[in-house]
Amino acid sequence: MREHTLKKSYEFRGKGLHTGAFANMTISPAPDGYGIRFRRTDLGKDNEIRALACNVCDAAFNTSLEENGAKVMLVEHVLSALSGLGVDNALIAVDNLEIPVLDGSARPFVEAIASDGLQEQQKERRFVRIDKSFTYRDDRTDAWISLEPCESFEASLTIDFNSQVVGVQTCDIDSSTDYASQIAPCRTFCFFSQLEQLAAAGQRVARLFNAGGIKVRRGYLNNVDLHFRNECARHKMLDLIGDFSLLGAPLKARVTAYKTGHRVNTAAANILLKQLSQDTI
Repeated sequence: MREHTLKKSYEFRGKGLHTGAFANMTISPAPDGYGIRFRRTDLGKDNEIRALACNVCDAAFNTSLEENGAKVMLVEHVLSALSGLGVDNALIAVDNLEIPVLDGSARPFVEAIASDGLQEQQKERRFVRIDKSFTYRDDRTDAWISLEPCESFEASLTIDFNSQVVGVQTCDIDSSTDYASQIAPCRTFCFFSQLEQLAAAGQRVARLFNAGGIKVRRGYLNNVDLHFRNECARHKMLDLIGDFSLLGAPLKARVTAYKTGHRVNTAAANILLKQLSQDTI
């Protein structure tokens, strides 16, 4: 199987979920072996940030990357879209700190790119495979993530926020799952208590969340119609796919995740990436 890139460039505009800053973003084709990279066009020419787990600088409420002093926030949704579509090489140029949140899902990216299809390239696609099981447990919570050898990418995820509204939700995917229709439309969500916490810390997410996500307290506060009964779990799967794309190549493994988020996902991915660089997996 060969690598793939985009057939043309795609432009997106909107505000960042956390900063509230307006940004213009363009996703463009890239050559064989380039991988996925971000470029901060507002900082000059030489500021590319490789989408690799070793460049994660913050994973509290989003996945942020930083390399050589250049930083970009909220990368997980666009990375998930590219991974879900099978894009190996692309340049994502953005003129501000944060990627536009749009509707809080990966659907806007997927719909734009999928309408034209992908361009096959010459280089053979590289995969990340493991030959032994691996488990990462969070030292602060009871969250954990486990990977087992598998000939394709499969994942089973469970969320439990001790919420009567959200409840305990699960999401399972395998090679037969249609990412574009089953995962990409699922929007980010946030509990009202988290919005209050973020607002107190000076972040603008509280007033922006109506435009790009789902708010939860005693119900779904912005009166949205859910795309799926387990949309929250499906969005966490969307995030997981984006975070594990930071391995730099498609993962072939069976993933089981319990109450995980960006911090756990990216920590596990970084450990695997380090092991890969040492040729131990």
